[in-house]
Amino acid sequence: MLTLPASVRIYVAAEPVDLRRGFDGLAATVRSVMPASPMSGHVFVFVNRRRNRMKLLVWDRTGWLIVYKRLERGTFELPTRPEAGRRHVEVDAGELGLMLEGLDLRDARRRKRWYRSPWGAEGPHGGALSHGQDARHSGTASSCASPAPPGSPGREGRGARAP
Repeated sequence: MLTLPASVRIYVAAEPVDLRRGFDGLAATVRSVMPASPMSGHVFVFVNRRRNRMKLLVWDRTGWLIVYKRLERGTFELPTRPEAGRRHVEVDAGELGLMLEGLDLRDARRRKRWYRSPWGAEGPHGGALSHGQDARHSGTASSCASPAPPGSPGREGRGARAP
C-alpha cells in the first residue's frame, strides 16, 4: 500500500491518542512523544484508545498528509513494547503494512533472508563467482551439481534440443 524509502523512519506512539486532533494537534503530540521533528519527513503513527483506528502523519515538501484507517473488526497491536523511558516504538515499512492490515505482530518472528558468505566474494574453491552462482554452491543457482569437466559432453549430449 505504502512505498517508503529506507531513509524514512516510522514512529508509533505507544499510548492512545485522541484522533479528533488534526494536523496541528498531532504535530504537537509528535513534539512531546517522539524523538524527531514532525517536519522531518518521517511517518508518525497514532492509535486511539479502542485501538480500532489509526492515523499516520507525514510532512512532505509542500504540506501535511494524514492517512486515516478504521478497522471494521479487530484491533491494532504494537509489534513490541517500548523501551524503558520511551513513549514510542520504531517499526519498519513492512511491519507498518501488516499493522494497517490489522495483523498482530507481537508473536511474529523475523527470519534471516540474507547472510554473508564465509568466503567473501569468492566461492569455496577460490574462484570468483559468476552471475547466477551462489557462494554456498560451486554449481549454478539452478542446480547444485558441479559443471561438466572440459571435453565431456555438456547438456546437448544428454538429450537436450539445440535452439
